[in-house]
Amino acid sequence: MIPERLQAVKDNIEAAKGRRSPDKNQDVLLIAVTKNHDIYAMREAIDAGITDIGENRIQEAKEKYETLDRDVTWHLIGHLQTNKAKQAVKIFDMIHSVDSLHLAEAINSAAANIGKVQKVLVQVNLAKEDSKSGVYAEDMEELLHKVDEMPNLQLMGLMCIAPNYEDVEDCRPLFAKMYEIFNKVKEMSFQTANIIYLSMGMTHDYEIAVEEGSNVVRVGTGIFGPRQY
Repeated sequence: MIPERLQAVKDNIEAAKGRRSPDKNQDVLLIAVTKNHDIYAMREAIDAGITDIGENRIQEAKEKYETLDRDVTWHLIGHLQTNKAKQAVKIFDMIHSVDSLHLAEAINSAAANIGKVQKVLVQVNLAKEDSKSGVYAEDMEELLHKVDEMPNLQLMGLMCIAPNYEDVEDCRPLFAKMYEIFNKVKEMSFQTANIIYLSMGMTHDYEIAVEEGSNVVRVGTGIFGPRQY
């Protein structure tokens, strides 16, 4: 079933790309979110064409990283505590959830200790939800410049999570606003940043996110089915 679901998601992404305006013609990276899915399901998805894996928790990711036996790009998409930064930089190719100067400093230090330049995204809490991490839009620019100045971080773009609205169409204005912000950030003057990724959209809202300009979507249930708790 995983290959069939994966193909359906890819087809939906292509259809959504066809509905968006010509200025949003970039490719879309599909990250398979493997939280609470076992190593066998992960291998099945990878063998069906998945190249990028997203995990929310360090401990679960570490166990899978050590046993997966597949060559993939690892993304940390969940909130990262500063005391887990050392473990995170050893596993993940990109960390999507940098939401404070304190966390950025911890990741930079941990990456320096292993001689790595860690790719990161800054998470923006556009809806100002108390239940979600992320820097507020009005504080974002200062954090972006601070991250850009850190020698062992490379800023690659932005990430956001939309509220879980009852009507998924209610996500559209937020995604559209986030795309506006992303374009403004691309025009900013940085030292080493390479602003190419706008990570937004999950199983329930990724098609709208793609229509509104997302070029990274994070899909778990849509590929693997309901999580195994």
